[in-house]
Amino acid sequence: MEELLELLKDGKTRTTQMLANELNTTENDIQRKLEFLENAGIIKREVVSAEQCSGGCGGGCGEKCGCSGCVPDTGMTIQYFRYLL
Repeated sequence: MEELLELLKDGKTRTTQMLANELNTTENDIQRKLEFLENAGIIKREVVSAEQCSGGCGGGCGEKCGCSGCVPDTGMTIQYFRYLL
């Protein structure tokens, strides 16, 4: 759980599949942990898509802009989680 929180703290946007790959576990395991953390009020789920971008920030802004620098290029709307504390 601590490794997951450390990844979320950096503000980068990741899909559950990306998190699972980085933590060498399954998407189901990540989804269970994210649900627990969200219910505990430690993280917040946000939904973004490339269509939301208003010109791009150049990446890594940690905002909900949806530019290709901040959102993985999946070609679809994705859900991601932001660390709150």
